Amino acid sequence: MLKRINWKGILYGFLWLVSLSGLVLLMSFIEVKKGDQKCKDVKVILPGRYNFIERDEVDRILLEAGGALVGRDLNDINIHKLENTLKNNPFIEFAKVYADMDGIVHVQIRQREPLLRVINMANLHYYIDGNGLKMPLSENFTAKVLVANGFIDEDFSGKVDTLSSKLAKDLYRMALFIKADTLWDNQIEQVFVNLNGDIELVPRVGDHKIIFGDADSLQTKFRNLLVFYKKAMPKVGWDTYKTINLKYANQIVCEKNIIDTNKITTVISLPLADSLKLESQESTKN
Repeated sequence: MLKRINWKGILYGFLWLVSLSGLVLLMSFIEVKKGDQKCKDVKVILPGRYNFIERDEVDRILLEAGGALVGRDLNDINIHKLENTLKNNPFIEFAKVYADMDGIVHVQIRQREPLLRVINMANLHYYIDGNGLKMPLSENFTAKVLVANGFIDEDFSGKVDTLSSKLAKDLYRMALFIKADTLWDNQIEQVFVNLNGDIELVPRVGDHKIIFGDADSLQTKFRNLLVFYKKAMPKVGWDTYKTINLKYANQIVCEKNIIDTNKITTVISLPLADSLKLESQESTKN
């Protein structure tokens, strides 16, 4: 009958019980020590390349939410209230507040990172951040990001909010794609929405505008544009065309800057397979 006893299981259970008891004892010890400990200092970690919110503003939020912290008993400090108040700030994406056994209150903050600055039809200015949320401008700092303006009807209440219109979501997708690609991030200077609701891109190099339409098939359109830049532009010159239209499937429609009595518009058929082939051939040559 002794052979049927699972001694290994009993041993594991005993060790688990001892570990749990030790953990409870340790937590009780920490709570007792914390109850006797006063706040000696407040350390704020505010990393990132944006300065939407400064240390003075963080100190003000903490003071308004919990009063003066230094010198207070740690048990009297409502950590959760401080965290939630910080998270309510439109420029703060993440906040964590905790106290250690040395009496130091630590405040960790991650700021929102704007991706696109929008100027809508009502001349309201706001950012769209990397998570696709609208956020206000800051009096402390102006982010150097892509700007979109024109006939944009997406409204802004002044508070962090989600995008509601398809156009705003398309602008967000477009900005994400451009930001992720070094070439287009350097080449595209501005985004404009025309009267027809088409998205147009204004490049830094070349006296032309790029008509994209919507944000569907982004990868294909940008790939075709890249092939056009590499194959056509060196032959005709960067200032030859007034518009480069990528709206239509498998072709690029270009309008010349100077009116040609024979042909104002040039249509270049550019199947996706050929685009990939041309790009692949050029990569092989290099």
